[in-house]
Amino acid sequence: MSPWRGLFLPVLLLLGTTSLAAQHAEIAPTDNLVIEQVPRIPAALAADVDRYTNFRRASLSSWHPTKREMLINTRFADTAQVHHVKFPGGDRTQLTFFRDGVSGASYQPASGDYFVFNKDVDGNEFYQKFRFDVATGATALLTDGASRNTGGVWSRSGDRLAYGSTRRNGQDVDVWIMNPADPTSDRLVARLEGGGWGAFDWSPDDRTLLVREYVSINEAHLWLIDVATGARTRLTEKDGAEPVAYFGAQFGRDGRGVYVTTDRGSEFRRLAYVDLATKRHTVLTAHIRWDVDEFRLSWDGQWIAFVTNEEGGSVLHLLDLRSGSERPVPKLPLGLIGGLLWHRAHPELGFTMTSARSPADAYSLDVSTGRVERWTHSETGGMSTESFAEPHIVRWKSFDGLTISGLLYRPPKRFAGKRPVIIDIHGGPEVQARPGFQGARNYFLNDLGVAILYPNVRGSAGYGKTFLTLDNGFLREHAYRDIGALLDWIAALGDLDAERVMVTGASYGGHMTLAVATYYPDRIRAALDVVGPSNLVTFLETTAPYRRDLRRVEYGDERDPRMREFLNRIAPTNNSAKIVKPLFVVQGGNDPRVPRSESEQMVAAVRKNGTPVWYLMAKDEGHGFAKKANRDFLLYATVLFVKEYLLK
Repeated sequence: MSPWRGLFLPVLLLLGTTSLAAQHAEIAPTDNLVIEQVPRIPAALAADVDRYTNFRRASLSSWHPTKREMLINTRFADTAQVHHVKFPGGDRTQLTFFRDGVSGASYQPASGDYFVFNKDVDGNEFYQKFRFDVATGATALLTDGASRNTGGVWSRSGDRLAYGSTRRNGQDVDVWIMNPADPTSDRLVARLEGGGWGAFDWSPDDRTLLVREYVSINEAHLWLIDVATGARTRLTEKDGAEPVAYFGAQFGRDGRGVYVTTDRGSEFRRLAYVDLATKRHTVLTAHIRWDVDEFRLSWDGQWIAFVTNEEGGSVLHLLDLRSGSERPVPKLPLGLIGGLLWHRAHPELGFTMTSARSPADAYSLDVSTGRVERWTHSETGGMSTESFAEPHIVRWKSFDGLTISGLLYRPPKRFAGKRPVIIDIHGGPEVQARPGFQGARNYFLNDLGVAILYPNVRGSAGYGKTFLTLDNGFLREHAYRDIGALLDWIAALGDLDAERVMVTGASYGGHMTLAVATYYPDRIRAALDVVGPSNLVTFLETTAPYRRDLRRVEYGDERDPRMREFLNRIAPTNNSAKIVKPLFVVQGGNDPRVPRSESEQMVAAVRKNGTPVWYLMAKDEGHGFAKKANRDFLLYATVLFVKEYLLK
């Protein structure tokens, strides 16, 4: 989740006379924020930045099963909530009103009399499921209120919902089933081991669940679970000695096979059909040399819509299963497309789309006419986005000759001379910097003249399964050195200022930020770490139990003495004496992924050097800042940090 977006109504501390107030007014942080060594935020700075905090975004959550209406997720106040839209461009009518954000809304797929949604508390990610009754507006808690409940897939008849829950022991994710109209029907279907389980689909006769066991981004298996008995049958096997991963999966309409996305026999994820009787795989997209990000089979079984990731940009495809050929799709802007959903009663595909010059919004494609319609028009704070910077793909050679790429956003040409640079490293690590809407980051480009570069270091998704593994375990430092090579590239480029570079990132990107600050302290001006692990040993020991084994596959098992020694040797906390440039550390108080202790130990260690360290912690946030007021205060503080340490 990005910490840059949001809307904050500043409180001014008026000091002295009226004229002095205009000169010295400041932003008062709310009581939920813990602030250390962050200077007071001038109200004039907030006023200058404020128009960049008024962007909204909207995403498609669910089609109504019988009406041409949809639920979308957007925010009008402090957090994202469920809204109802009756037609393209229609009003967004807010339905839920909670202090915390709401996600995953899904209509009951037969009548649409109610929908089910997810909500946690203060970012703790212990999601609970709720039922919202459309006629009355009443909300009912469906789950136990204590465990972590994830996913949710409806039976074909619409009378049951399958989902994952840690209810049994707080660590393993089991499969549960309930009729949301009657929460007492909730029952455990399958006891499972591990935190990576999730139900994907029901068979056409509602007797079998299609379930995935996620081990890592390079290994995941599909299983069939008998709904009545809980008996499991493995559907997919390893392809020789090489691990295979399955991502999306959905039963065919006749129940004889399953459509999947998989990297079986390929560097990239391909769309394939698996015959249940023979387990034979038939690849449907062998001609496409890019990852298939997601797909969705239409209710009548005629169409598969799927999205490919082509050098970061999304391309929508429409496959006619009757003819086996693709149907042309209207050309869409370069950006990101996701959240594919077919309407049950109309030949219409819904999706969410965003680009560098457009916030995320809900769209639909009528496959019978080829017409694309925009259902929501998210606000941009009154600003024209037509001049917002679009990304350019850049490439450089790393220390070992491997080509690394990234997205470079340059400021407007009115800014003369070499431009300072913010290197923003994505989290994951197994995700990818892609060309979406930059939101408030446009302030740094348009008003401060700072270039922003998003590197996709080794270990990033989108470049094949081998590339994904090149930072695993004992190879961790190689990703750090990719940034060292990027610093060389910046110095050689000519129009970027290698003497004014700041590095930042969130989650794993925060860890990379801290590592770069220890490896290349003389080559950066400052570093901003958002919810980043400062020591992968202590991180693995304290991250939430349901995540621990999943993360060990990526980082290495800290219980192994040799791995433990290696991870401790490279840990930023154990190299903190090398951090001599200003550091800003941001943390959520309830973060279950990267506990607060990771930031606290980093702050304490670096302060021993006499290095300036700003610290901002929100008591009511988790893995990143979700509430607008908190995000905006963080933005104001970040602007102050950039002006103080990067631009001077």
